[in-house]
Amino acid sequence: MCRLFGLNAGKSRIKATFWLLDAPDSLEVQGRRNVDGSGIGYFDPAGTPVIDKEPEPAFDDPGFIHAAKGCESETFVAHVRLASAGGRTMANTHPFTMDNRIFAHNGGFGNLPAVEQRLGSYLSMVQGDTDSERFFALITKETDARGGDVAAGITAAATWLGANVPVASLNLVLALPGELWALRYPGQHALHVLAREPVAGLSARSATSSFHSADLCDTASVLVASEELDGETGWRMLDSGELIHVRSDLRIESLIAVSEPPAQLIPIGPDNPNVDT
Repeated sequence: MCRLFGLNAGKSRIKATFWLLDAPDSLEVQGRRNVDGSGIGYFDPAGTPVIDKEPEPAFDDPGFIHAAKGCESETFVAHVRLASAGGRTMANTHPFTMDNRIFAHNGGFGNLPAVEQRLGSYLSMVQGDTDSERFFALITKETDARGGDVAAGITAAATWLGANVPVASLNLVLALPGELWALRYPGQHALHVLAREPVAGLSARSATSSFHSADLCDTASVLVASEELDGETGWRMLDSGELIHVRSDLRIESLIAVSEPPAQLIPIGPDNPNVDT
């Protein structure tokens, strides 16, 4: 299934190389199990989104590796894809950007015609075939309707999908410069959060090895990931329906945004293991 990654370092521009390439369960490693595309989204010094993605696995994508080593940003969104809705194309590869926001999704939902009808004119923002990009457009519409309140837009979009279409998972990461939002809904796919303080010396470790990163030593950050990327003990699984907002001061705001289970749950199991986009 697809895998998500988000990092917010608040007001500090850092590299995310450790998490993307060097951690014991980095996005590059996860890309060996999710081979239908990889991408990194971040922000340039002016706050403009930059998307580096290809419909190729992370380990075999020179662009992914180059961006993972070289790009600096306050906030990152990365994704490795195992396709089930939409072909293996650039337009269907995550992350996506709309209205200067960056977004990636892990999961799936059905009845896209109903979603497209709900989108109205916002359907013109969608370039590819995935339900994920339509979800992002719905969030954009609902955020605009609420005066730019991203948390309220995510809540409204996820609540509508949960009530009106078959849903497997709406797990997401969404970013602006210095801000990050993440939703886990319902509880079928994992999504974890880790708040890191600056530490001295070897700053990130697994059960068997340690890795040095100057950025991680000097800078506090908050990470969101589908899998625990290393052996640190502070990872926490988000609750079902939980939405977090990591602010530019790295304070984490949390609420249960969607309390009701999906009206039509698409179960994940042996008969339907890869409901992802």
